Amino acid sequence: MTVGLFIPCYVDQFYPQVAIATLELLEKLGQTVVFPKGQTCCGQPMANSGFAHLTQPLNERFVDQFGTVDYVVCPSGSCTLHLKEHLHSQTSESTATAIRQHVYELTEFITDVLKVESIPARFPYRVGMHQSCHGQRGLHLSQMSELNAPMYSKPGRLLSQVKDIDIVTLDRPDECCGFGGTFCVLEEAVSAKMGKDRVADHLRHGADYITGVDMSCLMHMEGILRRQGSKTKVVHIAEILNQGVAS
Repeated sequence: MTVGLFIPCYVDQFYPQVAIATLELLEKLGQTVVFPKGQTCCGQPMANSGFAHLTQPLNERFVDQFGTVDYVVCPSGSCTLHLKEHLHSQTSESTATAIRQHVYELTEFITDVLKVESIPARFPYRVGMHQSCHGQRGLHLSQMSELNAPMYSKPGRLLSQVKDIDIVTLDRPDECCGFGGTFCVLEEAVSAKMGKDRVADHLRHGADYITGVDMSCLMHMEGILRRQGSKTKVVHIAEILNQGVAS
């Protein structure tokens, strides 16, 4: 099967190493990956700000770029959720529907489609895992702590397969970091305070790295860490899972 790799615009511009790690990881897991060069933003920032009606040209371009692949895989829970819920086409709705049904966040794809049980990666550090809101509450990548239900975490399951990793236990494992896309611009003070609280939880438990499935959340926390002069770094889960994986 052919996997179309969708890279969010902010990853493309600021964190290209995450895109490269995602590509390498998928290929090492036996997938044929294509990267449509005409891809652009999925339109999530506009839609989240109340301008969904302006995203239609982006929808049409996305359908044109990814309409022939078997799966679309994206290293971002928020962009994936946006596509699952809002991708429509005025020229080929059947293709848009097929894409919505076959677009996956990276860890979701590895867990649910490829059903990988072992990843021979190594990352000998203390790592705090951030459960991003879109991934957890929209894509159901992990269980919400307020529910009286069995706990699970697809990203956590994959991280547990990494050799020598020390995953720290947080006080509030699924608290929002406060980024929220355009929320961090419109409600800067609230967003920054939420981010500082989220970062503090990781630092209290001695995390060397903070990881997650959304580089947007990690970018928000990275800015806070840098302003605090902290030695703790952020790393996308794709970069961890790609460490030491033999091709």
